[in-house]
Amino acid sequence: MAVGTKNISSARLSRLSGFSAPQVRRDLAYFGSFGKRGVGYSVGRLREEVGSILGTDQPRNITMVGVGNLGRALLAYKGFDRHGTRFAVAFDADARKIGSTVAGVPVEPLSDMERLVQEHAIELALIAVPAAAAQDVVDSLVAAGIKAILNFAPRALTAPEDVKLTNVDLAVEVEYLSYSLANG
Repeated sequence: MAVGTKNISSARLSRLSGFSAPQVRRDLAYFGSFGKRGVGYSVGRLREEVGSILGTDQPRNITMVGVGNLGRALLAYKGFDRHGTRFAVAFDADARKIGSTVAGVPVEPLSDMERLVQEHAIELALIAVPAAAAQDVVDSLVAAGIKAILNFAPRALTAPEDVKLTNVDLAVEVEYLSYSLANG
């Protein structure tokens, strides 16, 4: 899509997204009436509406628990900023990491989690800790008031029904891709 484009058609959105134009129209219509027949969608309004639907229209503070290799890489990833989120604080159990900063994010002890989660109004956490510690971390995050957790620890975890928990097992994802290559 060219910079400065004012309107975009469902056909163009179809080509950009890989979904059919009727599917694009149906999906967008599910959330409201954003387009005009023969004109398409106002890019500015569509961006605002999709941001509102996704909850990225308001800045959101997030936290990282675990500042090992994966945690540091995620803290340094600039894509979060583009989607309205920023790491306010990170937590780790390793005394050598506490008090340091990673990608501009202060690393604090787990014992300060509840206070800092409240202080920074954090609702979403990413976990990159060893499997053995992961469920305890989830329990601590829930106790601190976290309502959404993205788990990168190689273990399926549980949380209360009112907490959204997504488990990402990178090894399983690689296995899926390997299967896809083998069965092309």
